[in-house]
Amino acid sequence: MPAQEETRPGTGTPPSNPAAYRVALVHSFYSSRRPSGENAAVLDQAEALRAAGHDVTLVAAHTDALETERGYTLRAAVRVATGRGRSPLADLRRLDPDVVHVHNLFPNFATDWLDRWPGAVVATLHNYRPVCAAATLFRDGKVCTACPDGDRWTGLRHGCYRGGRGATLPLAWAGRRGAAAHPLLRRAQRLVALSERSRDLYLRFGVPPEKLALLPNFVACGSPAAPEDRTAPAPGAGTRWVYAGRLSEEKGILPLLRSWPESEPLDVIGSGPLEPACREAAPGGVRLLGTLSRREIAARLPRYTGLVFPSACPESATALVCQEALAAGVPVLALAGSAAADSVRRDGTGSVYGGSDELPYALAAARDRFPLLRERCRRVHAERYSARSWTAGMEAVYAQALSRAGVAEPAC
Repeated sequence: MPAQEETRPGTGTPPSNPAAYRVALVHSFYSSRRPSGENAAVLDQAEALRAAGHDVTLVAAHTDALETERGYTLRAAVRVATGRGRSPLADLRRLDPDVVHVHNLFPNFATDWLDRWPGAVVATLHNYRPVCAAATLFRDGKVCTACPDGDRWTGLRHGCYRGGRGATLPLAWAGRRGAAAHPLLRRAQRLVALSERSRDLYLRFGVPPEKLALLPNFVACGSPAAPEDRTAPAPGAGTRWVYAGRLSEEKGILPLLRSWPESEPLDVIGSGPLEPACREAAPGGVRLLGTLSRREIAARLPRYTGLVFPSACPESATALVCQEALAAGVPVLALAGSAAADSVRRDGTGSVYGGSDELPYALAAARDRFPLLRERCRRVHAERYSARSWTAGMEAVYAQALSRAGVAEPAC
């Protein structure tokens, strides 16, 4: 190699872009039986980093493939409880990245490898799994922070993971020492919170403030989920509302349908355990469309009056579907108490309602107001939730992690 060529720290190879990072994204992909915005966000972020010139490798474990192996459930339980088992270390040592960026380790990667990796580690807090067996801070129809607030065995008593104490035990044991002792939260130089609400909760649970960075997810225009075509809806369109998400308790879909006015047309996109109950509760103006692809949802979004987001749990991030709606120029009507509602209030991209009693009045007011917000929604998306703004923010997080790890940054 010519003497004048600069090399990347810890490697013998020159970078193709001297200002770029070599990044290993570590992610355990959830089962395809439960469509995951987290899985989609990881893939989108990998592409955004590559488009910005960074060398990105995804080190992945796929539940769909692994759960077919004999003894998978038992091995996963032991791995979660003890932190020992499947590790990405061999891949990481071969790749020798500048930064290891962990998205999700549960349930297919252990945690004991973290202290054996000498370099910079960044982790994105996609949910509340490090402090809550259910990962949602939600139980029996309301917010629950008992475990991270100190009663470590509440989740076990209530069987918060998949409704069973046996399934919950490994998670309860792993989290028994609290947030500050969690292997990933303790080891990472920087922890990326996806909303102010998530950041504030993790601070309350004992994560040091100097570790936390606030950087929301993004949806890139031009992607299948947010195409560049921003033509106005066809004449006569835009009269219906839309809900898009999992049909499960924490998403608030059943209370929404039970209080939905008969006169308001609504499309419900998604599936889940509450689907039979939703069909029974849906009034006459509601259509249940089942599961649609991100591309299909994106094609439909511009034709709606607004997106309804009734999540009853303290979502750790503004849901991707809310950002997809903004990219399409569709305002959001959100139930108070979620990250989405917080962002709607802050950005002026829709309305927030306080509960089922307020919903009819909120819908009537929003039907008059929302057509005037469409361009603002697009503008806010471009300024706050674009791939460009996210990439700049993540590059700063990587630089901070390298500095705190005492590792030299790539030469510029």
